[in-house]
Amino acid sequence: MSKTILITGAASGFGKIAAFKLAEKGHNVIATTQVYPQMSDLIREAAEKGIELTVDKLDVTNSRDIAYVLKKYDIDILISNAGIMEGGPIAEQPLELVRSMFDVNFFGALELAQGFIKKFIQQKKGKIVFTSSMGGLWTVPYVAAYCASKHALEAIAEGLKTELAPFNIKIATCNPGVFGTGFNDRGADSIGRWYDPAVNFTPASAFDGVADSLAHQLNPESMADVIVNVALDETPNFRNVHPKETEDFVKQLQSDAWSVKS
Repeated sequence: MSKTILITGAASGFGKIAAFKLAEKGHNVIATTQVYPQMSDLIREAAEKGIELTVDKLDVTNSRDIAYVLKKYDIDILISNAGIMEGGPIAEQPLELVRSMFDVNFFGALELAQGFIKKFIQQKKGKIVFTSSMGGLWTVPYVAAYCASKHALEAIAEGLKTELAPFNIKIATCNPGVFGTGFNDRGADSIGRWYDPAVNFTPASAFDGVADSLAHQLNPESMADVIVNVALDETPNFRNVHPKETEDFVKQLQSDAWSVKS
């Protein structure tokens, strides 16, 4: 049966790929973007591919945008995918950059979720799929603030899963490893907008491994497939880490954390 699915952060990356895949499967997809130029680009690309979907503007940090979307659309599934990353050493990272990540990755996701949850309660059913990160389950050096925002997202997802179970509302998370959507690259690039080795105490050599780690990113198609499958599965796993190697790595790190020394 066709579902009505709203996706945030659909201008690029997993959001766009998942939106196209779901539309191709015959679902009524509302693909939202942060700004109007992204809307135009997405409409154009969908038309070129012969894909039918609705494109709308939704900046998850803009309460007016959220109110507009909540009034306009009744949906079955929310894929809360919008996110940003600002890299850098947490001991020196400007706090306004940390706040901006929490505004999008945590507060924006929560405000939108709360709005649709009220509608799901009335419908007596619904599903929210949060795009989290492997960084929501462990802390990656030099993107600790981003990981903190995703740790917070994990907490609200777990809380919602338990609290909304009596209302027949499903909650799930998807936790990507390192995929080549451009997201990680831009997060690394963001460090250079404020970091100065002549001023900051963190040595430039701390970032020597970044280029190598970004050189071996995975094809995002498989992660988008995971998001699609979780969205459409009637009884999905709550946590969905992909690829399997990342899941195994995170589990080992979490186990080791009980014996690591300060």
